[in-house]
Amino acid sequence: MNPIGTVLAVCTGSGGIPKVSVDKAQIGHLGLMGDRHTIPEHGGSDRAVCLFAKEDYARLIAAGVPADAPGTYGENLLTEGLDYKALRPGDHLLLSGGVQLEIFDIREPCVTLQQLDPRFPDLLIGRSGFLCRVLQEGIIAAGEEIRLDTSDTGRRVPLSQG
Repeated sequence: MNPIGTVLAVCTGSGGIPKVSVDKAQIGHLGLMGDRHTIPEHGGSDRAVCLFAKEDYARLIAAGVPADAPGTYGENLLTEGLDYKALRPGDHLLLSGGVQLEIFDIREPCVTLQQLDPRFPDLLIGRSGFLCRVLQEGIIAAGEEIRLDTSDTGRRVPLSQG
């Protein structure tokens, strides 16, 4: 399997936004150690890890949204190179350090983000990232390669055609 992306940053926080970038973090079935959520619905095993794309950071910055550092939008993993339009719930992502994630759902933009820009959450629609389950625990670090496990595509959930 060829890499389809890279982890640029691993981010944790005490709750809310922003999160801060750390060198590495232990990841369990409920998410990254040291990461907290102020709203209980923002966590749990189905929403253990939030992915967000560097490419969407660039689009939001171009739209005038301040984004100073990884974690600005509350993501746990800032990625580069993943084609978020091709990924679907049910897809399994394999990280080079051994952690395995399953995309559970598309991240629904939250009003918490309005403190960054009053156009949120609407400005994030279509570029809000993914929420993932942790299938294999371990340590995750910036620089890890991401691969798509294509061995069983039967678990993919098709997105609604609109």
